[in-house]
Amino acid sequence: MTDTPLTINPTQDRPRRSWTFTIGALIVGLHVLAAIVTIFWTPYDPSAMSGQRLEMPSLFHFAGTDRLGRDLFTLILIGARIALTVGIGAVLIGSVIGVTIGLLAAFASKTLDDILAAGLDILIAFPTLLLAMLIVASSDGASLGTAIIAIGIANSAIVARLTRILVKRVLRMDYITASRISGTSWPGIVWMHILPNIWPTLLVNLALQFGLAIIAEASLSYIGLGAPPPNASWGRLLQEAQATVYTAPLAAIAPGIALVSLVIGINLLADGLRDIADPTRRRRK
Repeated sequence: MTDTPLTINPTQDRPRRSWTFTIGALIVGLHVLAAIVTIFWTPYDPSAMSGQRLEMPSLFHFAGTDRLGRDLFTLILIGARIALTVGIGAVLIGSVIGVTIGLLAAFASKTLDDILAAGLDILIAFPTLLLAMLIVASSDGASLGTAIIAIGIANSAIVARLTRILVKRVLRMDYITASRISGTSWPGIVWMHILPNIWPTLLVNLALQFGLAIIAEASLSYIGLGAPPPNASWGRLLQEAQATVYTAPLAAIAPGIALVSLVIGINLLADGLRDIADPTRRRRK
């Protein structure tokens, strides 16, 4: 009996590229490109009546015009910039507040930890949109900045609870004890050991929060609590198209498709990030 040589494929252990990450990155990238373009150029002045009311799509107006005669394609492009601005701003605010509170809760005494945990559970019990509405309504008035702050604060409780759970899990590891014995300070442990170990999981959650923030902003704008005119928020475009949805459905369909496609792209991107961060999950697929 002869021994069969064992052949090893050098590509077997390489992580496969997640198709969900690739498709999600492509969809989000197109929206980002559209948002960047509007900073320097738009097909028409977004506040100008560049055509007749409720025109059908044509070579001059790719998506037609709205009930005021404004170019709908221009408004949708600007809506991408507003949606991404809100998403980025809200995620930054939510992550800073949430990670800070989560770290404090993980390192706090048992009594303070229980109090913070109970407070986070109460905040999470409130729907994000409802909490954002209360924050916006209690401010001086609706604005893009107010919407970003409100959504960021509303989402911070979820980030804080996840951070608290992840940090407590890392603190039980042997290398944390070894690092303390070697004389490393707690700030050094947080910077060198805790944050690098919890960041992959946090990144996936923040990507999901990004999509929720965009939906929340569109919802706030739809009910008049988001970015005020002349900001062309997708939610405001949907609200304005409500009166003409039967005579000119494209005015409602186009911003709706833009909103749904961006959220789907972000969710695919988050799912792809989860595959990359968790190789065992990728292999099960």
